[in-house]
Amino acid sequence: MIYLSLVTVRLTTSCLSMQPFPNMSQLSAALGGLSGVPELEVEALRPVNLLQERNLLPHRPLDAPEPNLNADLKKANCSPDTFRCTLTNIPQTQALLNKARLPLGLLLHPFRDLAQLPVITSSTIVRCRSCRTYINPFVSFLDQRRWKCSLCYRVNDVPDEFMYNPVTRSYGEPHKRPEVQNSTVEFIASSDYMLRPPQPAVYLFVLDVSHNAVDAGYLDVFCQTLLENLDKMPGDTRTRVGFISFNSTIHFYNLHESLSQPQMLVVSDIDDIFIPTHDSLLVNLKESRALVRVLLTSLPGMFSQTRETHSALGPALQAAYKLMSSTGGRVSVFQTQLPTLGAGLLQSREDPNQRSSTKGVQHLGPATDFYKKLALDCSGQQIGVDLFLLSSQYSDLASLACVSKYSAGSIFYYPSLHHVHNPAQLDKFQKDLERYLTRKIGFEAVMRIRCTKGLSIHTFHGNFFVRSTDLLSLANVNPDSGFAVQMSIEESMADTSLACFQAALLYTSSKGKRRIRVHTLCLPVVSQLSDVYAGADVQAITCLLANMAIDRSISSSLSDARDALVNAVVDSLSAYKNTVSNLQQSGLIAPAALCLFPLYVLALLKQKALRTGTSTKLDERVFAMCEFKSQPLQQIMRTVHPDLYRLDTISDQGALHLNDCIVPQPHLLHLTAEKLTREGAFLMDCGSVFYLWIGKFCNEMFIRDVGALTFIRHNTQIPELETPLSERLRALLAWLQDSRTFSSTLHIVKDDASAKTSFFQHLVEDRSESAFSYYEFLLHIQQQMSK
Repeated sequence: MIYLSLVTVRLTTSCLSMQPFPNMSQLSAALGGLSGVPELEVEALRPVNLLQERNLLPHRPLDAPEPNLNADLKKANCSPDTFRCTLTNIPQTQALLNKARLPLGLLLHPFRDLAQLPVITSSTIVRCRSCRTYINPFVSFLDQRRWKCSLCYRVNDVPDEFMYNPVTRSYGEPHKRPEVQNSTVEFIASSDYMLRPPQPAVYLFVLDVSHNAVDAGYLDVFCQTLLENLDKMPGDTRTRVGFISFNSTIHFYNLHESLSQPQMLVVSDIDDIFIPTHDSLLVNLKESRALVRVLLTSLPGMFSQTRETHSALGPALQAAYKLMSSTGGRVSVFQTQLPTLGAGLLQSREDPNQRSSTKGVQHLGPATDFYKKLALDCSGQQIGVDLFLLSSQYSDLASLACVSKYSAGSIFYYPSLHHVHNPAQLDKFQKDLERYLTRKIGFEAVMRIRCTKGLSIHTFHGNFFVRSTDLLSLANVNPDSGFAVQMSIEESMADTSLACFQAALLYTSSKGKRRIRVHTLCLPVVSQLSDVYAGADVQAITCLLANMAIDRSISSSLSDARDALVNAVVDSLSAYKNTVSNLQQSGLIAPAALCLFPLYVLALLKQKALRTGTSTKLDERVFAMCEFKSQPLQQIMRTVHPDLYRLDTISDQGALHLNDCIVPQPHLLHLTAEKLTREGAFLMDCGSVFYLWIGKFCNEMFIRDVGALTFIRHNTQIPELETPLSERLRALLAWLQDSRTFSSTLHIVKDDASAKTSFFQHLVEDRSESAFSYYEFLLHIQQQMSK
């Protein structure tokens, strides 16, 4: 296959000189009219003048680019929702990668919920004897008895058992086994993959019961939600639960099945924390369910009159570690303020006057290593710590987050939760908690990422502890967490046409089974710079750069991180311009594959995590950083560049027909106030939040037909009116919601001042007091490129 190269461009420039931007047929001619070049790659290389072409958004949310592979390999390849590379054409050498000035890395969503998952129960798990890669669709069979590894190329023997295909119940067709037909599979592991017998599901809840916590009202919602979901938590007959509460002292709860009532045991010596009894604080849920229910029913009332204002979070976590260290499991911590007593106590470090600073932002890193050290101890004992921070005051999340970051935990943040003043946040907390309690979980997990010989992994992003160069320790793994890795090319891959990547996640299921989930991705290797650009995945590049920018803002400074993002655009577009300079001299030119790159980077610069000049609370900034480092790609992109739709003009044109339901597919709109009208109604999908903006003069027929008057006045769900428009609008919202695993809160912009501010801050193409408009940003990029 022959691709566009510098030579072919120079030979054909004269025929294109009359028309600065060639159409598809002309560009095909520039490629020598070669039928072997895929049309999609030709389109991906089409030069776009960003200053002239303003309507660059596709009508529908952007799909991942399809790798240039033959039909069989495409069919077998891993879903981009699970495994995605920043470049779908892998450069042969590091020198070629350097020329492109694009980052090489992977984005992974390894434990996501799957509708279908082939489970392999064979007693023989076939792996390469040299590099330990699991057999996969991209290995080659030399004959029925030998296969060649797709990563290190070693030739291996096919075991006798592998000759039998359990699906077809036939012999002699190893290439038709499910492991070789599916790029995502799960093996039931043997005892060889166990250091100890698989642990049971163990859940410990650590609850702030200070005056601040009681006043916020979270405890009632927590207890009620857990009561409703006790039987839905993942586990089996061995599942164990326990509870610790804390203020200035630590409270344990004896839930032994022989008791008639739960027994509270108070430890007031927080400087030398100890476990008052070891055999009845973590109890079998099945045997002690009645006592657990009594405790959850009575817990909110037990502290309703408290005047305790202190928080001994550190000692409570030390107690949790001591209680869980023999089994491992999940610790869920609920905290509403700055820790003020005992180990890990913190002082306020935020200067409110610096929230709008255009200079540096201080205190993005932890104030103490206490929480990181505790997390590493927890990780070593297979304990994951999840943090729910429910606080309207500064709580130093930069320090507290370490307890989850390094133990493979999750972080949730509700900055203004209050049962009276902010019921919407309380509702979001309740929905998030329900998902959290019932979602799938894996215990005592490790994940290893392998790649084709010549490639190497050098940096990981996410919540984990790096045990060795390519092994991540994940005390807990959940279906909502994402990971990213950066890669380099250490040796030339000129001898191969394909590169493979494999992620293997070994974990214990909530039912006590040891399992290995394996994902394998295959991509072509290319030798031409133009091919590297043609295969650029702009969303994956944006997400990887976001992770790198967060690291840089902590290790160096926020201004350095912001400069690096701008330079990433300048460098890649400059490199592209220099390689096709004879095609077009003036304007700001990008290949079509990267035409949204400047827009996405500008959107990144306007995020809470990275923005300057806009008032941003320190905890909110740090939480936004944590989200970037631990979310899967789809959620990051909806946060960075939300989807905006006009609703009052929706039609059935292009609609999806799902389960006897018509789901409208309105076109995406650019994120600018220019696209809003006072006569319209608009929906913005930010991932975890929907905003409904209804113009002052919106069509009364539309408002009546969707029942939006009730909806607007009471901020409730759209009433189920039997009008076609109302049904279609509900179908659209349900379809958008079904595309994610978490609940999304719906805000009405019309009469909610805070929602209005957030809504307009998401219009990233518009100018703000402290940030460029999109057009100004393009001019800035052009200016930087001309230096």
